[in-house]
Amino acid sequence: MVNSILELIGVEIPKQEIDQAIIVFTDYLKFLGDSIRNEDETTSQGLLEWSQKNGEREAAKGGRISDILLRYPPTRIVFIDKMAEISLKHSVSTKDLIWINKRVNNMLDISINETVFAFERQTSKLMKEVQDEVDTLSTPVVPIQENVAVLPLVGKMDHDRAGLIMERAIPLVTKQKVQSLIIDFSGIVTIDATIAKHIFDIHNVLRLLGVNSIATGMRPELAQAAVEGGVDFSNFNTFATVKQAIDSINKEI
Repeated sequence: MVNSILELIGVEIPKQEIDQAIIVFTDYLKFLGDSIRNEDETTSQGLLEWSQKNGEREAAKGGRISDILLRYPPTRIVFIDKMAEISLKHSVSTKDLIWINKRVNNMLDISINETVFAFERQTSKLMKEVQDEVDTLSTPVVPIQENVAVLPLVGKMDHDRAGLIMERAIPLVTKQKVQSLIIDFSGIVTIDATIAKHIFDIHNVLRLLGVNSIATGMRPELAQAAVEGGVDFSNFNTFATVKQAIDSINKEI
């Protein structure tokens, strides 16, 4: 049956996947046999779990859901043909053959749904884990000397990034007992007036915590966006480079 299905798919598949397919279809035949024997209209829990594992396995290895779905149409054809062959051989009535075919189609449809749902859940979970890692790396508070750290901002600054800084970076500043935090804007690509105000809000929170915040790498277009957003830099120490900011801090020590 596996060979017949592979011929219909018309795609060369590695031996390892063929061996896995044999196991998969063997399991499916067991579920189908149990369903026909018991004349049970309810969905087998084993079929649900089996389908979910197929979807999760494909997602975990970075596969595509289409790689699974393309197997179902030829599988359906081969299974129905095989059921018809067996039914004719054993003089199964037309009524019973129709019922068997309905069960085959129903179980395949349920399997498709559960496989897709599981694939999407697993993919979303993996994407969230990756995004959490990216978020952590995008808000690093890097100690450079005692009580002094740098928060390098890189890429595009948006509402989510600004929120992450407030959510993750500020607790790190407190945990590391930072007294002076250099917020370096030199790696920022774009920023608008609204986001500039969010950054200023972060500055205010740091000030309330007793942390001296310093801005560096503020290019003219970024400074203009900040001013347009109503940000008042009178209480915000600014320097062209991180080195200049560090030199200024060390002079005050």
